[in-house]
Amino acid sequence: MTILVISLAFYFALNLGANDVANAMGTSVGSQAITLKQALIIAGILEFAGAVLFGEGVTGTLATKIVNPSQFADTPSVLVLGMVAVLISCGGWLQIATLLGLPVSSSHAVVGAIAGFSWVGLGLDGVNWHSLGLITLGWLILPVMSGAIAALFYSQIRHWILDTHQPWERLNEWIPWLSTILVGVLGIIILPQMTQPLQTLLHQYLTWEIPTSTITLIIVALLSLGLSIYLWQLLTRLESPSNFSPEVIFSRYQVCSACCVAFAHGSNDVGNAIAPLATILTIQRFGAIPQSQIEIPLWILILGGLGIVTGLALLGKNVITTVGEGIINLQPSDGFCAELATATTILLASNLGLPASTSHALIGGVVGIGLVKNPHLVKFTNLYSIFTAWVVTVPISAGLAAISFSVLRIFLI
Repeated sequence: MTILVISLAFYFALNLGANDVANAMGTSVGSQAITLKQALIIAGILEFAGAVLFGEGVTGTLATKIVNPSQFADTPSVLVLGMVAVLISCGGWLQIATLLGLPVSSSHAVVGAIAGFSWVGLGLDGVNWHSLGLITLGWLILPVMSGAIAALFYSQIRHWILDTHQPWERLNEWIPWLSTILVGVLGIIILPQMTQPLQTLLHQYLTWEIPTSTITLIIVALLSLGLSIYLWQLLTRLESPSNFSPEVIFSRYQVCSACCVAFAHGSNDVGNAIAPLATILTIQRFGAIPQSQIEIPLWILILGGLGIVTGLALLGKNVITTVGEGIINLQPSDGFCAELATATTILLASNLGLPASTSHALIGGVVGIGLVKNPHLVKFTNLYSIFTAWVVTVPISAGLAAISFSVLRIFLI
Protein backbone atom coordinates (compact mmCIF):
# COMPACT_ATOMS: atom_id res chain seq x y z
CA MET A 1 0.00 0.00 0.00
CA THR A 2 2.79 2.41 0.96
CA ILE A 3 4.68 1.90 -2.31
CA LEU A 4 1.44 2.42 -4.28
CA VAL A 5 0.69 5.69 -2.46
CA ILE A 6 4.23 6.97 -3.00
CA SER A 7 3.96 6.12 -6.69
CA LEU A 8 0.64 7.96 -6.96
CA ALA A 9 2.08 11.04 -5.23
CA PHE A 10 4.99 11.03 -7.70
CA TYR A 11 2.48 10.65 -10.56
CA PHE A 12 0.51 13.66 -9.29
CA ALA A 13 3.70 15.73 -8.88
CA LEU A 14 4.82 14.72 -12.37
CA ASN A 15 1.62 15.98 -13.96
CA LEU A 16 1.63 19.09 -11.78
CA GLY A 17 5.10 19.90 -13.10
CA ALA A 18 4.04 19.29 -16.69
CA ASN A 19 1.07 21.65 -16.38
CA ASP A 20 1.66 24.31 -13.74
CA VAL A 21 5.29 25.15 -14.52
CA ALA A 22 4.09 26.79 -17.74
CA ASN A 23 2.96 29.61 -15.44
CA ALA A 24 6.60 30.46 -14.78
CA MET A 25 8.19 29.83 -18.16
CA GLY A 26 5.46 29.99 -20.83
CA THR A 27 5.65 33.72 -21.51
CA SER A 28 9.47 33.73 -21.45
CA VAL A 29 9.60 31.02 -24.11
CA GLY A 30 6.82 32.62 -26.14
CA SER A 31 8.61 35.98 -26.22
CA GLN A 32 11.89 34.22 -27.10
CA ALA A 33 13.61 35.68 -24.03
CA ILE A 34 14.86 32.13 -23.46
CA THR A 35 14.68 28.90 -25.43
CA LEU A 36 12.50 25.95 -24.43
CA LYS A 37 15.60 23.97 -23.43
CA GLN A 38 16.82 26.82 -21.23
CA ALA A 39 13.36 27.13 -19.68
CA LEU A 40 13.30 23.44 -18.81
CA ILE A 41 16.74 23.64 -17.17
CA ILE A 42 16.08 26.87 -15.25
CA ALA A 43 12.62 25.85 -14.08
CA GLY A 44 13.81 22.35 -13.19
CA ILE A 45 16.53 23.67 -10.88
CA LEU A 46 14.45 26.40 -9.25
CA GLU A 47 11.26 24.37 -8.89
CA PHE A 48 13.21 21.57 -7.19
CA ALA A 49 15.05 24.01 -4.92
CA GLY A 50 11.83 25.75 -3.91
CA ALA A 51 10.08 22.45 -3.22
CA VAL A 52 12.87 21.00 -1.08
CA LEU A 53 13.90 24.15 0.80
CA PHE A 54 10.53 25.76 1.51
CA GLY A 55 7.82 23.23 0.67
CA GLU A 56 7.43 21.88 4.20
CA GLY A 57 5.32 24.71 5.63
CA VAL A 58 2.79 24.77 2.80
CA THR A 59 2.57 20.97 2.71
CA GLY A 60 2.04 20.74 6.45
CA THR A 61 -0.76 23.28 6.30
CA LEU A 62 -2.53 21.57 3.41
CA ALA A 63 -2.24 18.21 5.11
CA THR A 64 -4.26 19.37 8.12
CA LYS A 65 -6.39 22.25 6.77
CA ILE A 66 -7.41 20.91 3.38
CA VAL A 67 -10.13 18.86 5.06
CA ASN A 68 -11.60 18.98 8.57
CA PRO A 69 -9.79 16.17 10.44
CA SER A 70 -12.43 15.89 13.16
CA GLN A 71 -14.94 14.57 10.64
CA PHE A 72 -12.78 11.48 10.16
CA ALA A 73 -11.65 11.04 13.78
CA ASP A 74 -13.52 7.74 14.20
CA THR A 75 -12.69 6.42 10.72
CA PRO A 76 -9.10 7.33 9.77
CA SER A 77 -9.07 4.60 7.13
CA VAL A 78 -11.76 6.52 5.22
CA LEU A 79 -9.53 9.60 5.09
CA VAL A 80 -6.65 7.45 3.85
CA LEU A 81 -8.75 6.13 0.98
CA GLY A 82 -9.99 9.65 0.30
CA MET A 83 -6.46 10.97 -0.02
CA VAL A 84 -5.55 8.10 -2.34
CA ALA A 85 -8.57 9.06 -4.46
CA VAL A 86 -7.31 12.68 -4.50
CA LEU A 87 -3.93 11.56 -5.87
CA ILE A 88 -5.55 9.40 -8.56
CA SER A 89 -8.15 11.93 -9.72
CA CYS A 90 -5.92 15.02 -9.67
CA GLY A 91 -3.02 13.27 -11.36
CA GLY A 92 -5.35 11.89 -14.02
CA TRP A 93 -7.10 15.18 -14.76
CA LEU A 94 -3.84 17.15 -14.90
CA GLN A 95 -2.41 14.60 -17.34
CA ILE A 96 -5.45 14.91 -19.61
CA ALA A 97 -5.28 18.72 -19.51
CA THR A 98 -1.54 18.66 -20.20
CA LEU A 99 -1.87 16.38 -23.21
CA LEU A 100 -4.48 18.81 -24.56
CA GLY A 101 -2.15 21.74 -23.85
CA LEU A 102 -4.61 23.36 -21.41
CA PRO A 103 -3.30 25.22 -18.33
CA VAL A 104 -5.48 24.42 -15.29
CA SER A 105 -5.22 24.98 -11.55
CA SER A 106 -3.87 22.09 -9.49
CA SER A 107 -5.21 23.76 -6.33
CA HIS A 108 -8.73 23.79 -7.76
CA ALA A 109 -8.33 20.16 -8.79
CA VAL A 110 -7.38 19.23 -5.22
CA VAL A 111 -10.35 21.05 -3.71
CA GLY A 112 -12.68 19.44 -6.24
CA ALA A 113 -11.27 15.98 -5.51
CA ILE A 114 -11.71 16.47 -1.77
CA ALA A 115 -15.28 17.61 -2.33
CA GLY A 116 -15.91 14.47 -4.39
CA PHE A 117 -14.73 11.90 -1.89
CA SER A 118 -16.16 13.86 1.07
CA TRP A 119 -19.58 13.85 -0.56
CA VAL A 120 -19.47 10.09 -0.96
CA GLY A 121 -17.88 9.43 2.42
CA LEU A 122 -19.68 11.96 4.63
CA GLY A 123 -22.65 13.27 2.65
CA LEU A 124 -23.44 16.85 1.67
CA ASP A 125 -22.32 18.20 5.05
CA GLY A 126 -18.81 16.92 4.39
CA VAL A 127 -18.30 19.30 1.47
CA ASN A 128 -16.78 22.71 2.11
CA TRP A 129 -19.26 24.67 0.01
CA HIS A 130 -17.70 27.97 1.08
CA SER A 131 -14.39 27.01 -0.55
CA LEU A 132 -16.16 25.94 -3.73
CA GLY A 133 -18.02 29.25 -3.81
CA LEU A 134 -14.77 31.20 -3.47
CA ILE A 135 -13.21 29.20 -6.30
CA THR A 136 -16.16 29.97 -8.56
CA LEU A 137 -15.79 33.64 -7.66
CA GLY A 138 -12.07 33.38 -8.41
CA TRP A 139 -12.80 32.12 -11.94
CA LEU A 140 -14.47 35.45 -12.65
CA ILE A 141 -12.47 37.94 -10.59
CA LEU A 142 -8.86 36.77 -10.80
CA PRO A 143 -8.34 36.80 -14.61
CA VAL A 144 -10.16 40.13 -14.92
CA MET A 145 -8.09 41.66 -12.12
CA SER A 146 -4.82 40.40 -13.62
CA GLY A 147 -5.84 41.50 -17.12
CA ALA A 148 -6.60 45.02 -15.90
CA ILE A 149 -3.29 45.29 -14.03
CA ALA A 150 -1.30 43.91 -16.99
CA ALA A 151 -3.06 46.31 -19.36
CA LEU A 152 -2.21 49.22 -17.04
CA PHE A 153 1.45 48.17 -16.77
CA TYR A 154 1.85 47.66 -20.49
CA SER A 155 0.09 50.88 -21.51
CA GLN A 156 2.38 52.88 -19.22
CA ILE A 157 5.53 51.16 -20.46
CA ARG A 158 4.46 51.68 -24.06
CA HIS A 159 3.66 55.35 -23.44
CA TRP A 160 6.82 56.23 -21.49
CA ILE A 161 9.36 53.95 -23.21
CA LEU A 162 8.39 51.86 -26.23
CA ASP A 163 6.61 54.53 -28.31
CA THR A 164 9.06 57.37 -27.61
CA HIS A 165 11.63 58.73 -30.06
CA GLN A 166 14.46 58.03 -27.63
CA PRO A 167 13.73 54.63 -26.03
CA TRP A 168 17.39 54.19 -25.05
CA GLU A 169 17.42 57.33 -22.90
CA ARG A 170 13.94 56.70 -21.53
CA LEU A 171 14.77 53.16 -20.48
CA ASN A 172 18.01 54.35 -18.92
CA GLU A 173 15.90 56.62 -16.68
CA TRP A 174 13.31 53.95 -15.92
CA ILE A 175 15.65 51.05 -15.08
CA PRO A 176 15.85 51.74 -11.31
CA TRP A 177 12.08 52.15 -11.04
CA LEU A 178 11.29 49.01 -13.02
CA SER A 179 13.90 47.07 -11.04
CA THR A 180 12.41 48.22 -7.74
CA ILE A 181 8.86 47.35 -8.80
CA LEU A 182 9.87 43.90 -10.06
CA VAL A 183 12.05 42.97 -7.09
CA GLY A 184 9.60 44.52 -4.65
CA VAL A 185 6.51 42.65 -5.83
CA LEU A 186 8.25 39.31 -6.23
CA GLY A 187 10.25 39.84 -3.04
CA ILE A 188 7.11 40.29 -0.96
CA ILE A 189 5.91 36.90 -2.22
CA ILE A 190 9.17 34.96 -1.85
CA LEU A 191 11.39 36.66 0.72
CA PRO A 192 9.35 36.49 3.97
CA GLN A 193 9.70 32.71 4.22
CA MET A 194 13.40 32.95 3.26
CA THR A 195 14.28 35.70 5.74
CA GLN A 196 13.04 33.79 8.79
CA PRO A 197 16.21 31.61 9.00
CA LEU A 198 18.33 34.75 8.43
CA GLN A 199 16.50 36.54 11.23
CA THR A 200 17.22 33.61 13.58
CA LEU A 201 20.89 33.67 12.60
CA LEU A 202 21.23 37.42 13.17
CA HIS A 203 19.51 37.15 16.54
CA GLN A 204 22.37 34.93 17.74
CA TYR A 205 24.90 37.72 17.18
CA LEU A 206 22.84 40.86 17.89
CA THR A 207 21.37 42.07 21.14
CA TRP A 208 18.22 43.32 19.42
CA GLU A 209 15.78 41.59 17.10
CA ILE A 210 15.45 42.87 13.54
CA PRO A 211 11.85 42.55 12.23
CA THR A 212 11.35 40.29 9.23
CA SER A 213 9.82 43.18 7.28
CA THR A 214 13.00 45.22 7.79
CA ILE A 215 15.22 42.39 6.56
CA THR A 216 12.95 41.94 3.55
CA LEU A 217 13.12 45.67 2.76
CA ILE A 218 16.93 45.68 2.95
CA ILE A 219 17.22 42.65 0.68
CA VAL A 220 14.77 44.16 -1.84
CA ALA A 221 16.76 47.41 -1.90
CA LEU A 222 20.08 45.61 -2.43
CA LEU A 223 18.68 43.33 -5.15
CA SER A 224 17.04 46.27 -6.93
CA LEU A 225 20.32 48.18 -6.88
CA GLY A 226 22.25 45.17 -8.14
CA LEU A 227 19.79 44.51 -10.97
CA SER A 228 19.83 48.18 -11.99
CA ILE A 229 23.64 48.29 -12.10
CA TYR A 230 23.73 45.11 -14.20
CA LEU A 231 21.23 46.51 -16.71
CA TRP A 232 22.97 49.91 -16.89
CA GLN A 233 26.21 48.09 -17.72
CA LEU A 234 24.38 46.02 -20.32
CA LEU A 235 23.06 49.22 -21.94
CA THR A 236 26.57 50.61 -22.31
CA ARG A 237 27.71 47.45 -24.12
CA LEU A 238 24.85 47.47 -26.63
CA GLU A 239 24.92 48.97 -30.10
CA SER A 240 24.40 52.67 -30.75
CA PRO A 241 21.11 54.17 -29.49
CA SER A 242 19.80 54.46 -33.06
CA ASN A 243 19.77 50.67 -33.39
CA PHE A 244 18.66 49.98 -29.84
CA SER A 245 15.65 47.78 -29.04
CA PRO A 246 14.18 48.07 -25.51
CA GLU A 247 13.15 44.42 -25.78
CA VAL A 248 16.76 43.42 -25.04
CA ILE A 249 16.48 44.87 -21.55
CA PHE A 250 12.93 43.64 -21.02
CA SER A 251 14.06 40.11 -21.88
CA ARG A 252 16.43 40.28 -18.89
CA TYR A 253 13.65 41.54 -16.65
CA GLN A 254 11.42 38.73 -17.86
CA VAL A 255 14.00 36.03 -17.13
CA CYS A 256 14.41 37.41 -13.59
CA SER A 257 10.67 37.39 -12.96
CA ALA A 258 10.30 33.90 -14.44
CA CYS A 259 13.02 32.56 -12.15
CA CYS A 260 11.33 34.02 -9.08
CA VAL A 261 7.92 32.67 -10.10
CA ALA A 262 9.42 29.19 -10.67
CA PHE A 263 11.03 29.18 -7.24
CA ALA A 264 7.84 30.39 -5.56
CA HIS A 265 5.77 27.84 -7.47
CA GLY A 266 8.00 24.98 -6.33
CA SER A 267 7.79 26.05 -2.70
CA ASN A 268 4.00 26.46 -2.74
CA ASP A 269 2.37 24.10 -5.22
CA VAL A 270 4.44 21.02 -4.36
CA GLY A 271 2.14 20.77 -1.33
CA ASN A 272 -0.78 19.95 -3.61
CA ALA A 273 0.92 16.71 -4.62
CA ILE A 274 2.59 15.56 -1.42
CA ALA A 275 0.18 16.77 1.29
CA PRO A 276 -2.13 13.77 0.69
CA LEU A 277 0.91 11.47 0.91
CA ALA A 278 2.07 13.11 4.14
CA THR A 279 -1.42 12.74 5.61
CA ILE A 280 -1.63 9.05 4.68
CA LEU A 281 1.81 8.21 6.10
CA THR A 282 1.07 10.09 9.33
CA ILE A 283 -2.18 8.16 9.82
CA GLN A 284 -0.41 4.86 9.10
CA ARG A 285 2.35 5.73 11.58
CA PHE A 286 0.24 6.94 14.50
CA GLY A 287 -3.10 5.29 13.72
CA ALA A 288 -4.94 8.60 14.17
CA ILE A 289 -5.93 11.70 12.22
CA PRO A 290 -3.38 14.56 12.37
CA GLN A 291 -4.96 17.43 14.28
CA SER A 292 -2.20 20.01 13.89
CA GLN A 293 0.81 20.87 11.74
CA ILE A 294 2.65 17.67 10.89
CA GLU A 295 6.35 17.14 10.29
CA ILE A 296 7.20 16.55 6.63
CA PRO A 297 10.23 14.26 6.08
CA LEU A 298 12.86 15.56 3.67
CA TRP A 299 12.47 12.56 1.37
CA ILE A 300 8.82 13.48 0.71
CA LEU A 301 9.84 17.00 -0.34
CA ILE A 302 12.54 15.54 -2.59
CA LEU A 303 9.98 13.14 -4.09
CA GLY A 304 7.67 16.05 -4.89
CA GLY A 305 10.51 18.09 -6.36
CA LEU A 306 11.71 15.23 -8.53
CA GLY A 307 8.17 14.60 -9.75
CA ILE A 308 7.72 18.24 -10.75
CA VAL A 309 11.05 18.30 -12.61
CA THR A 310 10.35 14.99 -14.37
CA GLY A 311 6.91 16.11 -15.55
CA LEU A 312 8.31 19.40 -16.76
CA ALA A 313 11.00 17.64 -18.81
CA LEU A 314 8.68 15.00 -20.30
CA LEU A 315 5.45 16.88 -21.00
CA GLY A 316 6.01 20.54 -20.13
CA LYS A 317 6.27 21.68 -23.75
CA ASN A 318 2.54 21.36 -24.45
CA VAL A 319 1.25 23.87 -21.91
CA ILE A 320 4.28 26.16 -22.25
CA THR A 321 3.45 26.48 -25.95
CA THR A 322 -0.20 27.30 -25.19
CA VAL A 323 0.66 30.01 -22.66
CA GLY A 324 3.51 31.48 -24.70
CA GLU A 325 2.08 31.27 -28.21
CA GLY A 326 -1.52 30.11 -28.11
CA ILE A 327 -3.13 33.40 -27.01
CA ILE A 328 -1.03 36.18 -28.57
CA ASN A 329 2.46 36.41 -30.01
CA LEU A 330 4.52 37.84 -27.18
CA GLN A 331 7.42 40.28 -26.98
CA PRO A 332 9.65 40.38 -23.86
CA SER A 333 7.97 43.60 -22.71
CA ASP A 334 4.58 41.82 -22.98
CA GLY A 335 5.79 38.84 -21.00
CA PHE A 336 7.38 41.04 -18.35
CA CYS A 337 4.11 42.93 -17.83
CA ALA A 338 2.09 39.71 -17.73
CA GLU A 339 4.33 38.10 -15.10
CA LEU A 340 4.48 41.28 -13.02
CA ALA A 341 0.69 41.58 -13.18
CA THR A 342 0.35 37.93 -12.17
CA ALA A 343 2.55 38.39 -9.11
CA THR A 344 0.68 41.57 -8.14
CA THR A 345 -2.69 39.85 -8.56
CA ILE A 346 -1.61 36.90 -6.42
CA LEU A 347 -0.63 39.33 -3.65
CA LEU A 348 -3.92 41.22 -3.86
CA ALA A 349 -6.02 38.04 -4.03
CA SER A 350 -4.23 36.54 -1.02
CA ASN A 351 -4.89 39.68 1.03
CA LEU A 352 -8.55 39.66 -0.04
CA GLY A 353 -8.94 35.99 0.89
CA LEU A 354 -9.61 34.85 -2.69
CA PRO A 355 -8.18 31.53 -3.92
CA ALA A 356 -5.14 32.57 -5.98
CA SER A 357 -4.57 30.46 -9.09
CA THR A 358 -1.38 31.46 -10.90
CA SER A 359 -2.72 29.84 -14.09
CA HIS A 360 -5.82 32.02 -14.12
CA ALA A 361 -3.91 35.19 -13.26
CA LEU A 362 -1.27 34.66 -15.94
CA ILE A 363 -3.77 33.91 -18.71
CA GLY A 364 -5.76 36.98 -17.69
CA GLY A 365 -2.60 39.09 -17.82
CA VAL A 366 -1.67 37.88 -21.31
CA VAL A 367 -5.19 38.57 -22.58
CA GLY A 368 -5.18 42.04 -21.02
CA ILE A 369 -1.99 42.93 -22.88
CA GLY A 370 -3.37 41.49 -26.11
CA LEU A 371 -6.49 43.65 -25.84
CA VAL A 372 -4.36 46.77 -25.36
CA LYS A 373 -2.03 45.95 -28.25
CA ASN A 374 -4.63 44.76 -30.75
CA PRO A 375 -7.79 42.79 -29.89
CA HIS A 376 -7.68 41.14 -33.32
CA LEU A 377 -4.41 39.42 -32.38
CA VAL A 378 -6.00 37.55 -29.48
CA LYS A 379 -6.77 33.92 -30.34
CA PHE A 380 -10.22 33.67 -28.75
CA THR A 381 -10.79 30.09 -29.91
CA ASN A 382 -7.91 28.90 -27.72
CA LEU A 383 -9.18 31.08 -24.88
CA TYR A 384 -12.57 29.39 -25.04
CA SER A 385 -10.90 25.98 -24.65
CA ILE A 386 -8.83 27.22 -21.70
CA PHE A 387 -11.83 28.75 -19.94
CA THR A 388 -13.84 25.57 -20.46
CA ALA A 389 -11.02 23.59 -18.84
CA TRP A 390 -11.08 25.96 -15.86
CA VAL A 391 -14.80 25.56 -15.36
CA VAL A 392 -14.81 21.76 -15.56
CA THR A 393 -11.70 21.23 -13.37
CA VAL A 394 -13.60 21.10 -10.07
CA PRO A 395 -16.54 18.90 -11.21
CA ILE A 396 -14.31 16.51 -13.18
CA SER A 397 -11.86 16.17 -10.28
CA ALA A 398 -14.78 15.69 -7.90
CA GLY A 399 -16.34 13.04 -10.12
CA LEU A 400 -13.08 11.15 -10.60
CA ALA A 401 -12.38 11.24 -6.86
CA ALA A 402 -15.89 10.07 -6.01
CA ILE A 403 -15.58 7.12 -8.40
CA SER A 404 -12.06 6.24 -7.22
CA PHE A 405 -13.08 6.47 -3.57
CA SER A 406 -16.16 4.30 -4.11
CA VAL A 407 -14.14 1.61 -5.89
CA LEU A 408 -11.38 1.65 -3.25
CA ARG A 409 -13.91 1.42 -0.43
CA ILE A 410 -15.61 -1.59 -2.01
CA PHE A 411 -12.38 -3.55 -2.34
CA LEU A 412 -10.34 -2.33 0.66
CA ILE A 413 -12.87 -1.81 3.47
